[in-house]
Amino acid sequence: MSAPATELREHAQDIPLNSLGFAKPPAQTRVVVAMSGGVDSSVVAAMLADEGYDVIGVTLQLYDHGAALAKKGACCAGQDIHDARRVAERIGFPHYVLDYENKFRESVIEEFADAYLAGATPVPCIRCNERVKFRDLLETARDLDADCMATGHYIRRMDGPSGAELHMAVDAARDQSYFLFSTTPEQLEFLRFPLGGLASKAETRVLAAKYGLAIADKPDSQDICFVPNGNYASVIEKLRPGAADPGDIVDMDGHVLGTHKGVIHYTIGQRRGLGIGGLGDPLYVVKLDPEKRHVIVGPKSALSTRIVPVTDVNWLGESDFEGEFQIAARIRSTRPPRPAILRATGKNRAEIELLDPEEGVSPGQACVFYGPDSSRVLGGGWITHRRGA
Repeated sequence: MSAPATELREHAQDIPLNSLGFAKPPAQTRVVVAMSGGVDSSVVAAMLADEGYDVIGVTLQLYDHGAALAKKGACCAGQDIHDARRVAERIGFPHYVLDYENKFRESVIEEFADAYLAGATPVPCIRCNERVKFRDLLETARDLDADCMATGHYIRRMDGPSGAELHMAVDAARDQSYFLFSTTPEQLEFLRFPLGGLASKAETRVLAAKYGLAIADKPDSQDICFVPNGNYASVIEKLRPGAADPGDIVDMDGHVLGTHKGVIHYTIGQRRGLGIGGLGDPLYVVKLDPEKRHVIVGPKSALSTRIVPVTDVNWLGESDFEGEFQIAARIRSTRPPRPAILRATGKNRAEIELLDPEEGVSPGQACVFYGPDSSRVLGGGWITHRRGA
């Protein structure tokens, strides 16, 4: 190595890392911010611009504006695109809107519809992160010569001895690690999550007010962006005509107890709205059989599950994915991680043994793995079917 090259390398080592982890001034660090139009991503963009970074805002148009404009509280609606653009104009950085409607339909919406028709309960926000934001948008960020891409997710990226690690957010109430388990190590090296270390959402809103953002008090989105008012069945019926064909409600022995207006209207663990009252002990949906158009009901005890098979595992641990691991498992975004044993059963398959049985485990949901007594995300997989306690 020549003397000048050696001197440059030594000089680079002497430069302190900026807040995004690069050994150069913020002004020489380009960061693409994925802007949804909400408070969180807007604050990330404003904060990084305020620190002097070369910020480029990008918002994705994921479906038809005409339908979106009539819908409040969705992360990708036309109003949100307008809000993102307004933040960029106020702070003074370039902003682009990319038409990802076809990508979104092919990668997220179509699978969502098919999964529901198959009796599963999908989580499209995970697929959107995995297949659109952290794959296609991330590649766009690279094409823009960005050093990294930042989002408004509440999760932490930490440097570990073997590379970047994924950790739960400081604020457990806002933690979004369940929705980001499929982030690959390569993606994680390029991603940044500036809000993961904040103690509460209130701090984010204080920052929004500090930067003079008009959306400082904008409500959080509650629904899946393409599902108005949480009415999944109506979306499925539009995408798959005939999906709401009626059928029988049967008990676990196959006896007909009543009729239903379509399997897509029911989820595992559901009790209300079955229309079969007066039969003694409360009954719950324990299984869906789309082929026979059966909604199978049973006692609450039938919902108890100890063994959870998963597939399409994304493993973020240091060791090879083989053998047995002590973990904490989260089978729903609204439930805390619980002690479990993970047994690898193939290249990307595993069996999770919950030390305490859980109720309402449903195919199509994610099972996310954490280190025992740790905030670190070790990966996760997709639940394929239930086995009882």
